[in-house]
Amino acid sequence: MSLTPPHPLPSLPGHTPQSAAAAAERAGVPLRGDRHSVVAATADHILTVVSRLRELDLADVPPAPSYRADER
Repeated sequence: MSLTPPHPLPSLPGHTPQSAAAAAERAGVPLRGDRHSVVAATADHILTVVSRLRELDLADVPPAPSYRADER
């Protein structure tokens, strides 16, 4: 399995405390003002970790519905 994407992926913009506050408001999640910067940093960390999945070449992996737990 290759870890090199077929083409470069665009980097995701970082979150600011203001963007975290705006996202929380859009989602209807109450977020105290002192939590904005922590939520922004956490969101950036999660996106960094998850973005590694975008780099995986899964072309030879069958779709999930074809997986049977009782078979090897």
